[in-house]
Order: sequence, then structure tokens, then C-alpha cells
Amino acid sequence: MHEIAGQVHWHEPTGFKRAGFGKFGRPKTPYDLFMESDDIPIYRDIGVSKVQNLPLAPWPRLGGRGSYIQLHGTEGKWGSYVVEVPGAGALHPEKHLYEEIYLVVEGRGSTEVWLDGDNKRHVFEWQKGSLFSIPVNAMHRIVNASSAPALLLAGTTAPNLINLINNTEMIFDCPYAFRDRFSGADDFYKYKDDIEPDPVRGLAMRRTNFIPDIVNCDLPLDNRRSPGWRRVEPFMTGNTFYLWIGQHENGHYSKAHAHTSAAVLICIKGKGYTYTWPEKLGLTPWKDGKASEVKRVDYEPVGMVSAAPGGARWYHQHFGASKEPFRLTAWFGPHNPGREPGPPGEKHTDYTAMDIPEGGTAIPYYMEDPFLRQEYAERMKREGAENRMRPEYYERDYRGLLPKE
Repeated sequence: MHEIAGQVHWHEPTGFKRAGFGKFGRPKTPYDLFMESDDIPIYRDIGVSKVQNLPLAPWPRLGGRGSYIQLHGTEGKWGSYVVEVPGAGALHPEKHLYEEIYLVVEGRGSTEVWLDGDNKRHVFEWQKGSLFSIPVNAMHRIVNASSAPALLLAGTTAPNLINLINNTEMIFDCPYAFRDRFSGADDFYKYKDDIEPDPVRGLAMRRTNFIPDIVNCDLPLDNRRSPGWRRVEPFMTGNTFYLWIGQHENGHYSKAHAHTSAAVLICIKGKGYTYTWPEKLGLTPWKDGKASEVKRVDYEPVGMVSAAPGGARWYHQHFGASKEPFRLTAWFGPHNPGREPGPPGEKHTDYTAMDIPEGGTAIPYYMEDPFLRQEYAERMKREGAENRMRPEYYERDYRGLLPKE
């Protein structure tokens, strides 16, 4: 290559040389440039012990203070940020084509939602632990009801839309009203606790646009991750943004399992830690002398960890380490693990929930690295908490059913 009159000229390679640089820095995406244009911090790492500790900067576009969060493995898959609403104040009204969910980390207040041209504003109140969704392209305004600042954690499909359309005027000024996403009905933000099966995988699902308290809400029995594991999938405002809320019993930990990147685990009750490692390291990296390649994040409410930070399939395993039950919410963006690409109607295995001998990727307790069991027992002892991992869980013929008392 050489430059002629300000234009770079390209030459074919000679002989058997290959074209291109070979190694190069990843270019910034339109979403990366969008984040930078807001001139607030951008936190990039595998996880964070608690989002309350992230640095915040004035955010003129929203009218509060905030910080973007881009955990490794989520780049281009979905977006996240924390925003602080000033005491007795409010964020600027806005609308956008991307989906958005909010978890209230601290504070209490209300949200107003309406469509352009409608006189009626739908108003609902929230508190610490509330989860709600903003319908696509609906106007909304977040109001703080307290004199102290409120802090909210958001998940969005902004990277998907901004990277695809690459025109922020279209993202924020599209006139179309998605009335199929926001009916304006009086009960639109009324909590609904009915349970129905997810139509694809048959797991517990709750159609509701608002959950007053995900820290303490009822969760149906699931049993797939650990004995006594409870879990529900909220389906909110017709979103493709996929998430679930789950809880391990006191003294139980999750089996490791592998999948590609997108999922971020958010601790909402108790405290604990996550190990994650590339699938290529095998089932027992500590035993095999590869412990230095395993990544770990310790967290408490509201801490976050990227389950598969390296793009390809990674194993990850989650451990509650306190006297409280270990409750998490997992956010995937528009990457529902039951709706991966493939021919319609093709048989697909719920592989993250099935053990390796069954054709899945979950490592049964008897096959896991012995280090994990030993470390967990020692950690629970230091915490003064009961270790309820029974010896039969580690037997080859144990199939994950609840043990008989």
C-alpha cells in the first residue's frame, strides 16, 4: 500500500505472500462511537463486584449521572449502563427504537410512559429491587420520589439497532408508534404472577411488564442447575430481550455448564463468586495444571459477571457463599438460548441444562474438578454458613433430583 494524493492505493501480494495485515486492532463499532459521544465512563472487564462502586459522570443527554457497562463477551450483543437520578429530580423524557429494561439498585420513584400524540400518561411506582421494561419507541420519563439519588441498572438492545442502522436520528426520532408493544391499558404495569410454560423450552415463564421486587418474588421449582434450584423467565413488553431470575438453596452451588457469550449474571441476594474458563481447557483445569487460565469474579448485590467472556463456548460455575439463598438474574439481550439459529423444526437439545453424558454441556458434580468441592467447603466454613452439598450429589448415578429427606 502507498498513498497517492491523499488516497491509499492497494497492491496485490507478490508470490505466495498473503494479502492483508494479518493482525489488526478491532475497529470501533457505531455503538462504541455512540457511547463515547455521551462522554461518560465506559467500564470494560469480565465483571464488577457491585455496580454501586462504578464511577459516575454528568450525563447531559439523560439529565443524571451515569456510566456505560460493556462486559467482555457482550460487545455488539446487548448494552448496559447505570444511571443516577438526582434527588427529587427526574431524567429527561426520551424514546428510542431499542428495547430497554431497568433494575432499581437504590431508591424509589415512578416512571411515566406514553406514546406521541396521546394525552394520557401511564404512571407506575417503583422501589429498590423493582424490574420494569420500557416499550419500544414509547416516550418515558423516570422520576425520583426521594431527596436522595436513585440508581438504576439498564439493559438494552441499543448496540444491535445502532450497529445495524448506524443513524442515531432514526433511533431516537422515529415517528412510528408500536401500539402492539404498548396498549396504554390501565393494568399494563400491574404485576402478573401467573406462570405459563415458555413455548420453546417449556420452562416457567411469567408475562408481566413490571415486577415490584425481584429480590423476594416467588420462584417456581426448576431443579436443573442444582438441587432445589428455582427459576422464572419474565416476558416483558413483547421484548426479544431475554432474561431469567433464579435462586440456589442455601449451601448449594450450580453445576458448571458451557455456552457462547451473551449471558451476564447479576447478583441480587446473598454473595458469591463465579469461575469461568474456555471449553478447550477441559472439565478439570485445576487438576490439569491450567488454573492460571481460569477467571474468577467475586460479587455481592448488585455485582455482575460475564458468563462466557471470550466469545466461544466457555464453562462457568456459580457459587453462593453466605447464609442467605443465592439469587441471580441473568440477562442475555436478544440471544435466547432456546432460539439459536438453525433450520425451523430441527430438534434442538436444551444442552446447558443437560449433563455431558446426556448430550449436554453441564458437568455433573461427580465429573467436576475436585478443587471446586474442597474450596466451597472451606469458604462456607469461613462464612459460618452450612454446606449442604450432600455426598450423594457426587455419585455417578445421581441425576439431579431432590434428595429424599
